[in-house]
Amino acid sequence: MATIRNLALSLLPVTETAARAASSWIGRGEKEQGDGAAVDAMRAALAQVHMRGTVVIGEGEKDEAPMLYNGETVGSGSGPEVDIAVDPVEGTTFMSYGMPGSICVLAAAPKGSMFRPGPAFYMDKLVVPAPARGKIDPAAPMKDKLHALAKALGKDVKELRIFLLKKPRHDGMIKEIQAAGATVRLQTDGDVSGGIMAALGTKVDAMMGIGGTPEGVITACAARAMGADMFGALAPQKPGEAEAIAEAGLKVGQWIGRDELVASDDVLFVATGLTSGDILDGVSRSHFFVESESLVISGHDGILRRVRTHQRADD
Repeated sequence: MATIRNLALSLLPVTETAARAASSWIGRGEKEQGDGAAVDAMRAALAQVHMRGTVVIGEGEKDEAPMLYNGETVGSGSGPEVDIAVDPVEGTTFMSYGMPGSICVLAAAPKGSMFRPGPAFYMDKLVVPAPARGKIDPAAPMKDKLHALAKALGKDVKELRIFLLKKPRHDGMIKEIQAAGATVRLQTDGDVSGGIMAALGTKVDAMMGIGGTPEGVITACAARAMGADMFGALAPQKPGEAEAIAEAGLKVGQWIGRDELVASDDVLFVATGLTSGDILDGVSRSHFFVESESLVISGHDGILRRVRTHQRADD
């Protein structure tokens, strides 16, 4: 029987193609055009994949985004039924100004296994590495969370480094982390990358704070594939968002576990670097080749693969 695990080699070219298409816009100050190029390339590549996919996390509702909208069907129309989550360019500002850290991202899981965020645009998140799985209470005071994390990782609190987005809403959280003795790693955008680093225990020990709900579901796929832990709680930031969440039958502020965010081990996470950053090298070009680096994380075996691809450049 066809399963998600068999799609790894088919989905890798999807993010690679998106990164190559968007790379022409690096440093041009035109983030919409770069994002649009990635969306178009990703959508065309998805159409070639042997699956019956539905975009659960996409570029918005159909009337707002003509490509890769929520609910759009993708794939060849045969093969496994798949939930798809995409972020064609995470870090569009990084891309547009030639800054480090933009990536092209996709996650896949069996149909019906991904959390549907509905009208919830923002989510409070906590991601920790595998050794801390089941040992952190997301609702506990910050000091208690950090002490539990340090104990699980065999570290002192002062050795912990926590990733957060550099936003005014996190000013209080940053002070709490520092007051407890830990340090912070701040970034203006890109909490999928922060979540990956936290799940791997690479460069940071946890990712905390409020970011996009779609990015939260994508991060949960990677966390589950790596055996890491994650929690999310809907945290509305926009006018009318809380009311829309209530109307959709969802609850604000209630912590949702990793296995509710993605309810299957048969999950794939694929990301390709656009501009070089902490987890991936960006797209580079020579006279003969376009080179890219990708992560492919497979949940059924817990294997993370780094793939370097040299695509012959067009004449």
